[in-house]
Amino acid sequence: MKSKSIDLLNGSIGKGMIQFCIPLFMGQLLQQLYNIADAWVVGNFAESNAFAAISSGGALSFFIIGFFGGMGAGGGIIISRYYGAGDDENIRKSIHSNVLFALICSVLATVIGIIFVPVMLRIIDTPAEVLPYSLTYFNIYFGGISTIVLYNVFMNIMRSVGDSFHPLMYLLFSSLLNVVLDLILVAGLHTGVVGAAAATVVSQGISALLCFIRLIRLHDNTGIVIPHIFKWHSRMMKEIVVQGLPMGLQNSVISIGNIVVQKNINAFGPHAMNGMGAYSKIEGFVFLPITSISMAIPTFISQNLGARKYDRAVKGARMSVIAGVVLAETIGLIYYIFADTALGWFIKNPEDISFGHMQVAVCAFFYCLLAYSHCAAGIMRGAGKAIVPMVTMLTFWCGVRIIYVTTAIRFIPEFTTISWCYPLTWACSSIVFTIWLLVSDWPHAFDTQHVWN
Repeated sequence: MKSKSIDLLNGSIGKGMIQFCIPLFMGQLLQQLYNIADAWVVGNFAESNAFAAISSGGALSFFIIGFFGGMGAGGGIIISRYYGAGDDENIRKSIHSNVLFALICSVLATVIGIIFVPVMLRIIDTPAEVLPYSLTYFNIYFGGISTIVLYNVFMNIMRSVGDSFHPLMYLLFSSLLNVVLDLILVAGLHTGVVGAAAATVVSQGISALLCFIRLIRLHDNTGIVIPHIFKWHSRMMKEIVVQGLPMGLQNSVISIGNIVVQKNINAFGPHAMNGMGAYSKIEGFVFLPITSISMAIPTFISQNLGARKYDRAVKGARMSVIAGVVLAETIGLIYYIFADTALGWFIKNPEDISFGHMQVAVCAFFYCLLAYSHCAAGIMRGAGKAIVPMVTMLTFWCGVRIIYVTTAIRFIPEFTTISWCYPLTWACSSIVFTIWLLVSDWPHAFDTQHVWN
């Protein structure tokens, strides 16, 4: 792994971040291909209701996946901290504790998904003609969700020590497999949502397996020794939970806000669901460069603060925020110009496209605020202050978003009323993050006492 690890502690900050971000970007790009392949194949080779079932359930599935994904990312920050401090013993303990934690979370995610998702689909008023497709898709999806949880944790272990290359290689293989399986099962055998869900689960499972094989073949302090996985380290587990729980709760509770938003979108019917679903697929794709930057920031900040390189951490944070904001606004402009063409990749009905276009027209020019919030949150998480972005995003991206949507739609019952909930809450979180970064001494307030003791 070390031969492919990027040195984020020395040398040019910009060069190191770019080298680290490129594999992250490519990996996220391939990850989006999972979703895009499902959406494109289902949208073109299955019924319209099948596409609505997959696209409208994104917020619902993220309610569970986001929680365990946040927990895994928090564990990666713990590893980065010890890696920056050069603490070999705690690097090994934190890695093995993360794997054990992933196994526990895999079981919980499967049980929670299978039991509660059917209930939630009815709570959000999924249209009767779409509900059977949604139930079928998510039962299969959550039946194999352990593959997604394990892959995310293995990926975070590698990235936490600067290796963003190997996760990319494994994801490349499984992404190609996913596309092939989609074409065979959905386009060829006409299995609809069953084939799309099966293709995703199988492909993610292979990603997780390849990552695991890589880690057990390493014979240094960053590798996995299978018997050590089942050794319980109470202090390390506590650190993983303390760092990861705010991130997991943030993801899940924010998704509650998005579920409420989706409920209001559903009220406008399948055309609105399809249009919003296509918009979301494209947004996830075009926003990848900024996502990659925000993912790299916690690793960079945590490693450098662990090594007590405070000035370097501050410079890297500033550069990352500027790059993310400028890039996001450029992307938003391009998306707006080519909105109808991009939406047409997934949906063909003009009424579907009109709803997607309305969403682009409202949100695309405010991507700078979304990028700023993600980058600022990444800085805080890397500095061990995950509670700050959690409280801020839960307040605005969940609480305020729910209050706004449920209230405003009564007075202005139009689709764009829903669309405005996003830029308004992005702006609120950006203001709070700016104030916190300006008034706090976040680099020197970093809690690293346990690293050197």
